[in-house]
Amino acid sequence: MKTIMVDMDDVLTFGNFTEILENFLGYKPDYDKIKTYYIQDILGEKKEAFFKIFKDLDMYEKATLLPDCYEVLKELNKIYKIYICTDYIWPEIIKYAGNNLKNKYQFLYEKLDFLNPKQFIFTSDKSIVNCDIKIDDKVNNIKGASTKLLFTAWHNKDLTEDELQKEKIIRVNNWKEIKKILLEDQM
Repeated sequence: MKTIMVDMDDVLTFGNFTEILENFLGYKPDYDKIKTYYIQDILGEKKEAFFKIFKDLDMYEKATLLPDCYEVLKELNKIYKIYICTDYIWPEIIKYAGNNLKNKYQFLYEKLDFLNPKQFIFTSDKSIVNCDIKIDDKVNNIKGASTKLLFTAWHNKDLTEDELQKEKIIRVNNWKEIKKILLEDQM
């Protein structure tokens, strides 16, 4: 059975960190102009004040699964072994990583009820995970897989088709596209 590693934030889930950030700032940043992977870098001098508040929040309390994610993962689970692999450490507040770990676990446990919690992997170094297929929004996290699906996000949208082809990466924008690649095209 082939294995799939699936990232959590901005691949499975939506509306968690950005909503908290927007409430703190009092406005919605222009995400099309943000080039950094860590969106909190736009805070500059306000970063410390933000994380004083953020460290105690459950950013998954209001989070939702992306459209079609649940249904597609449930179908994939019938023919693939799926692992949800997610980072839980914020560089700015490492001491409070346990809060984020607990909240991520609880969200996955409740929202992806067809998966065994033993299929949840919490690590900052996804290179240690050896899967046939990797789905993530960060290029470095999909290296080593035979099938690499890059989920479009603000920080990777400027990668050209040539750059993606050179690394044998397939860009995906939603879970219907993932279904087509991993289920429909396989038949």
